[in-house]
Amino acid sequence: MALRFGANVSTAETDYGTVLLDERAGEYWELNPTGTLVVRTLMAGGDEAAAAEALVAEFDIDRARAEEDVAALVAELRTSGLAE
Repeated sequence: MALRFGANVSTAETDYGTVLLDERAGEYWELNPTGTLVVRTLMAGGDEAAAAEALVAEFDIDRARAEEDVAALVAELRTSGLAE
């Protein structure tokens, strides 16, 4: 399922990844390069399997670990109210 940030979330690319600003709470979240790749894949319409595959291809990690990491990040973004 594609990912979409809420209207109150601003993003900024950095040299190290992506920074998210939750404008409602005034809190910043920093995504490292792996988190940035996952978010980019999902926001481009890819599903969690595609995001895990992108991690495996880019960072040469185990597929099971990639799937766990993607699921954890998506769950955290949704639970925090940053993503829909």
